[in-house]
Amino acid sequence: MDALQSNRRQFLKFFGTAAVVGSLTPDVWAKPKAISLTILHTNDVHSRLDPFPMDGSRNAGRGGIVRRAALIEQIRKEQPNVLLFDAGDLFQGTPYFNLYKGEPEILAMNRMRYDASTIGNHDFDGGMDNMVTQFGKAGFPFLIANYDFKNTAMNGRTEPYRIFKKDGLRIGVFGLGIQPEGLIPKELYRETVYREPVEIANAVAATLRKEKKCDYVICLSHLGYQYNDTTVSDRVLAAKSKNIDLIIGGHTHTFLEAPVNVINQDGLPVLINQVGFAGIYLGRIDLLFEPGKAPVLAEGRAVEVKS
Repeated sequence: MDALQSNRRQFLKFFGTAAVVGSLTPDVWAKPKAISLTILHTNDVHSRLDPFPMDGSRNAGRGGIVRRAALIEQIRKEQPNVLLFDAGDLFQGTPYFNLYKGEPEILAMNRMRYDASTIGNHDFDGGMDNMVTQFGKAGFPFLIANYDFKNTAMNGRTEPYRIFKKDGLRIGVFGLGIQPEGLIPKELYRETVYREPVEIANAVAATLRKEKKCDYVICLSHLGYQYNDTTVSDRVLAAKSKNIDLIIGGHTHTFLEAPVNVINQDGLPVLINQVGFAGIYLGRIDLLFEPGKAPVLAEGRAVEVKS
């Protein structure tokens, strides 16, 4: 009897342990999941709320915020993690701005649920008091790290950066503006102080990566894609940078069919993208994050906004 009881105990112990191990195996030994992130972006929309008129011109019938909103919502339904950004020059270019000074543009962006925008030179066109009024209606932050608004009405109304959390990922986003002197009338930007963008960008990116532990760092830039002189552009910034993964650009109305790579100071690629102007295209960048690996660009392209 003792032998039988002993065998029974060994039998239960063996199969009990096997059952426990078997029940844990799918969870304990499962490979950590990859996380997808879709980044959507616009730049230099310039108050183009309606599609271009059907007048036979190059852009006839293209664009329009209703179509853009529908496209964005379609992508949100298809993708689990989506962020939506703008790289500046929301204002100026159609009678909407002349009549309403930017309010419809901001309200439309609220409806489309933009996550953040930076500031373009034409966003000063109604003056700083108008910026205070219109930006105050925004349901999203304006990010700008190299403008010091301390002695202006805009003081305290922007942020240098913001961290967005998606499915466990920490996405750090900051903004850069172009040199206003010689580009914007002094009476419009007043006492705004411009800080050298490369130095500021590297300092903010280091904070986001090292101190804030961000998995991905994005710069919303209104510096312009490229120039024929020494002016700081997105390509110059990328080449002189550390810790920036993606630059979403504006100002030069450059149309890129897909993001381009520029090698940074650490020998790593920085993605740059810009999608023309007037909301004709929506930029889309699909990324894949796998534990222990650098993010992979699954796809980057410009999606035409059309009927």
